Amino acid sequence: MSIKSGNTEEFKQFSQFSSLQEFNQHMEMWLLEHKHDFTKGELVGLKRLVRFAAKVPGVCNAKIGTILKAIHAQYDDNGISRSTFKRMILKAMEFGIITVFETERKNGSQSSNLYQFNRFPSNELPEEEKMNHQYKTSNLLKTNNQKINKRNEEPSTLDDSYVSSTVPQPFVHLVKCFFSDAKTIEEYWHMVQITAFRFECTNDTEDILDITIQAFRQLIGKIKRTNLVKNPIAYFYGILNNKFMTFYLEKVSAMETTTLISHSFIDGINPDWDWLQPNE
Repeated sequence: MSIKSGNTEEFKQFSQFSSLQEFNQHMEMWLLEHKHDFTKGELVGLKRLVRFAAKVPGVCNAKIGTILKAIHAQYDDNGISRSTFKRMILKAMEFGIITVFETERKNGSQSSNLYQFNRFPSNELPEEEKMNHQYKTSNLLKTNNQKINKRNEEPSTLDDSYVSSTVPQPFVHLVKCFFSDAKTIEEYWHMVQITAFRFECTNDTEDILDITIQAFRQLIGKIKRTNLVKNPIAYFYGILNNKFMTFYLEKVSAMETTTLISHSFIDGINPDWDWLQPNE
């Protein structure tokens, strides 16, 4: 389902970030992970798209021509081509960095795309915490070598039988065929919970499970067909965003239609009908 076009301010609901600073932090993490996957020209396009997404953090619906014009102005008419920009968009979608929605004008014709930047679903500690953690660990190594050696003999991961009971079993049975440890399965389900909450459908449990299973199968299909999925959880999150957005828009559309029909029925009632009059 297409989204009606408008100015960027109208798309605040698509932002996943509470501030510009938070958006920039997540983009830094994305670039640390995937900078080497983009060509020099593609990186120029991505960074310019990020700048266009600053007004509403993480959301941009500027035309490609407008973005390219800004790049050409910055680099003295030595910018990038439209095909380079589109290749960058495809890669960013593959890695889960952005989700792209089509928009349409009031007359139904296609307008510029809406680019939604996604949060970086990191399993790692933030850099500052990681450094503190490493410092504490180094001290422990000096004083607790025996305990650490004993711990190293224990299994490093827990299998799917240790997955939290809050994760639906059909989802566990599917994911464990490809990722068998409990932590990874729970991380995938955590992405589902985040996305369902964003699109206000946490109570639609059956629909959530159906959408999630479809999304995970799509992820596995992409992994098996290509070598472009560097961060499967991030890519899964991007797929979920697309599917839950479609579900949300369809639900809103159905509610609006029901309300319209209800109002039309009430407006058409004849107040002189006998069955609406009080008993004599």
